[in-house]
Amino acid sequence: MNKNQVEFGSDVKRLPVKDLLKRIGPGLVATGIVIGPGAVTTSAMLGADYGYALIWLIIPIIFMGITFMMTTNRLAITTGLPTIHAIRKYFGPVASTVVGCAVFLACLFFTMGNISGTGAGMNLIFGINWKLGSVIMIAVVLYCYFAKNVYSKVEKIITLCIIVMIVSFYATLIGVGGPDWGEFGKGLVSFQVPEGSLATALAFISTNAAVTSGIYATYLGKEKKWNKEDLFNGVMFTDALVHVLSVVLISGSIILVGAIVLHPQGLSISAPAQLAELLVPIMGGAARFIMGFALLGAGFSSLLANTQRGMVLLGAGLDKDVGLETKFVRFGCLACLLFAMVVCYSYGGSPTQLILMANIATSIATPVGGLFILLLLWRKDVNEGYKKPTALRICMTISYVFVLIMTASALSGYLPKIAALFA
Repeated sequence: MNKNQVEFGSDVKRLPVKDLLKRIGPGLVATGIVIGPGAVTTSAMLGADYGYALIWLIIPIIFMGITFMMTTNRLAITTGLPTIHAIRKYFGPVASTVVGCAVFLACLFFTMGNISGTGAGMNLIFGINWKLGSVIMIAVVLYCYFAKNVYSKVEKIITLCIIVMIVSFYATLIGVGGPDWGEFGKGLVSFQVPEGSLATALAFISTNAAVTSGIYATYLGKEKKWNKEDLFNGVMFTDALVHVLSVVLISGSIILVGAIVLHPQGLSISAPAQLAELLVPIMGGAARFIMGFALLGAGFSSLLANTQRGMVLLGAGLDKDVGLETKFVRFGCLACLLFAMVVCYSYGGSPTQLILMANIATSIATPVGGLFILLLLWRKDVNEGYKKPTALRICMTISYVFVLIMTASALSGYLPKIAALFA
């Protein structure tokens, strides 16, 4: 670049807050994907098993979450392509196909957990059979997929679900007496890893701060019609910040409920609906309704956006048209939901083997996709004409190394389970 040439973005002014809020959205959809029934269960288990000791995990989640979102958003602007399309352009079709297919498989298997979680929420609120409840909500999901202005509807519904979750979980937190702020403060700065907690802690971080959320956000940004100025006027940073803070607000409150209610009694849970039952002695009959709305919001928002994400990223890997209103995405989502319903209802829930396969697929997609993203960020030609992203490069490198550690730890736990399946 010529020394006298002005770097793009250096003269872009930051938008006022009200305009920033109008332009955000993809980060909220990503939150809807992240906070599903599985995330609710994991968060409650952390609090139940380790009390306040692991509340400090919200710090690396904030760091990594913002880093992943800002890195993928920046690359979408500098390359002119959403993430998997950029990987295809710079590293070839094999790389993009592996990333797209791995993420799709993870989304497909997790959809089954979202179906059962949505049904459980309907059961808690209305007392109907969980399968009937999930069928009703799946019908709403399909309406959203086949209606006009799909992205706008998805964004609005998920925003509503997030608000419902935050209100419900904080009502629960208040209902159980609130946290011990002294213990909360100690846990926030202790940075300790209690014996036996490493695998669960790493899984919690990888769920709440996933590079795959950033990958999908680049496709949502295209639907939102983001442009180059949005990288520098505060839109993309605000969107990433809102995403991470909403994830932390929800997950953090669930950990605290587990620490307050379950940990002192030595109790744990294997499904989020159990938490409602355990809260009844403390909060009375309201516990079932509050947790029902929270679980319905978590399951429905994740079901709505996660299935769509799987088809979009599969299509991107296969070089298909991935607009949310294309036949490939719409009918692909329909096929995924029908398949997930058959398996989920046949097994009476989300089978352990399917969740295991979802984790394996994620363990492949995250480090592979993350590697290509990191390599793109360090390429000179990708950043030509823009200010060198030194700080972001350092943050992304640190985050990626941590991802590799998480992956190694996760796979070391998965391999014995895989062997047991075929024993």
